[in-house]
Amino acid sequence: MKKVLSLITVFLFILAGCGQTDEAKNNENGQDQKQEEVTLKVASLIPPMTEILDLVKPKLEEEGIQLEVVVLSDNVQPNSALAAGEVDANFFQHVPYMEEFNRNNDADLVPVEPIYFANYGVYSKNYKSMEELPEGAVVAIANDISNVDRSLSLLAQHNVIKLKEKTDNYYTKADIIENPKNLKFEEVDLLMLARMYDDADAVVMTPAYAAPLGLTPKSDALLTEGVENDFAITLVARKDNVDSEAIQKLAEAMTSPEVKKFLEENYDETAIPAF
Repeated sequence: MKKVLSLITVFLFILAGCGQTDEAKNNENGQDQKQEEVTLKVASLIPPMTEILDLVKPKLEEEGIQLEVVVLSDNVQPNSALAAGEVDANFFQHVPYMEEFNRNNDADLVPVEPIYFANYGVYSKNYKSMEELPEGAVVAIANDISNVDRSLSLLAQHNVIKLKEKTDNYYTKADIIENPKNLKFEEVDLLMLARMYDDADAVVMTPAYAAPLGLTPKSDALLTEGVENDFAITLVARKDNVDSEAIQKLAEAMTSPEVKKFLEENYDETAIPAF
């Protein structure tokens, strides 16, 4: 009897030990799962950029990625924050704007994925066509060099002005060789363009800045850009993290059929999918 009791005691001890081992393994696995969860900080500015990021949050959460959208107030902070490692990516700019930031700041920002074309357009409060613009009309354009290039290229595309052959990375006003209406170009901060709608004869801007004024490219723009250009709004990361699994999963989620449907249903021609 004593032998039987001893065997039972040993058996129970082994079972208890196995149970503790299994429990330890489960705790360990639980800790591993928690460790595998990633928080991804993405800087952005305005809709539909912020809306797209909010839209993909649930999908990323299923992949163990917590997406934190950091909404900033100007078009300089997102790149500065990304270059400094304060955020993991940003979503607000086209590639030429990013490249100019890299050149000026010795930064290593890189494009991940183009998401949509913001249909650039020319808007006027007082005139219904470019032909109606008077001699010497004031045209407001963004003052950063990549968007100066973009604005002048749009006008040249529609034969409003003529530019000489490009010899540098960007066109500037010095490259205008024909300007039949003697248009005066006033360069202002990107975020000030909408305010210039009341003061300038015409303003060249994206639909994101035209929308608060109740303007759309299709209904109100005197000229539009379309999609044959290099100015798609793009998800941007750094050279040191662009190939990370989290960034690639974010890019995949942002180019999903759900995002395309969202843009087509809510933004029509103002944010044309680039994928």
